Amino acid sequence: MDGRVVAVTGGHGVLGRAVVQAALTRGWRVAVVDHAMGHAAPDGVLEIGGVDLADPTQADAAVARVIERFGRLDALFNIAGGFVWQTTDDAAPAWDRMFALNLSTALNASRAALPHLKASDAGRIVNVGSAAALKAGAGMGAYGASKAAVHALTQSLAEELKTTAVTVNAVLPSIIDTPANRADMRDADPAQWVAPADLAAVILFLASPESRAMTGALVPVTGRV
Repeated sequence: MDGRVVAVTGGHGVLGRAVVQAALTRGWRVAVVDHAMGHAAPDGVLEIGGVDLADPTQADAAVARVIERFGRLDALFNIAGGFVWQTTDDAAPAWDRMFALNLSTALNASRAALPHLKASDAGRIVNVGSAAALKAGAGMGAYGASKAAVHALTQSLAEELKTTAVTVNAVLPSIIDTPANRADMRDADPAQWVAPADLAAVILFLASPESRAMTGALVPVTGRV
C-alpha cells in the first residue's frame, strides 16, 4: 500500500492531524486541504490552505492541485466540518451554516475527487458523520440534521458506485477527545470519549484493501459514551 495518495479535508483539526500522521506512518502520500492558512504541515505533505470547500469551484481547484503534485488520488477523507449547539428558537439560526460546513464540503470534495478515485484500483471515500445524528438531543438539531445528510450522501453515493472499485463509508463518532471538548465539559471523563488516534485507525481501515467488502456502511465509533 506504500505510495497511496490520500487527501484529507480539515487536515489541521485535531482529528485531521491524527489521520495525517497515521497515513504517513503507513507510507502514504498526503495532501491536506483546509480553510485555515499558515499551518506547518509535516515534511512531504502537500499543504493546500485557504480553501472554502463549500464552493465547488474551490473544491475542484484543490483536487487539481493534488493531481498536479502526485498524479493520482486513491482516497478522500472528508473531515472538514463544524459544530454548534443551538436551540431551534435561537435568534440567529445556524442551519444553513451547518449544512455548508458539514454537507456541502463533503459533497463538493467528493464530486471533485470522483473521476480520479474511479481511476484507482481501490478508490475510497470516508466521511465523518455523527452518532448524534441518529438521535439528536436538545440543541443538536442543526448539527444533527447536517450530519444525517452526510449519512444519506454516504449511502446514496455508495449505491451509485457499486459497479466501480470505489467504496464510500462513514464513521459515526460520539464525543471526540479534543481540547475544546475538555474545556466545554470539565466535569466529564475524557477517558470515556473517542481518542483521535483510535478514530483515525478506523478511518484508515476503511481506506484499506481489507475493507473492500464494505460500502455504504455507517460505522459507530462511540468509545464508552
